[in-house]
Amino acid sequence: MKKGELVEKVAAKANLSTKEAAAAVNAFMDVVQEALGAGDSIALVGFGTFMVRERAERTGLNPRTKEKLVIPAVKVPAFKAGKSLKDAVNK
Repeated sequence: MKKGELVEKVAAKANLSTKEAAAAVNAFMDVVQEALGAGDSIALVGFGTFMVRERAERTGLNPRTKEKLVIPAVKVPAFKAGKSLKDAVNK
């Protein structure tokens, strides 16, 4: 499902216009992005948790030259599904 399809389904479910649903979806995405950028997490009980995980620095290997290189530490967004979401997926 792409963003446009999501907006249409949200509009139908919430009885909103497509424009209002698009604004709501965009606002949700902005809030999640801002919170994760600040290092916070967002917990939606039953649905899941958006969080930031840190990957440690590690040594990699260039496949062409076989030269060792250092892959720097990074922060990556992550999502941990809640019980209700897991149950819905496994029906």
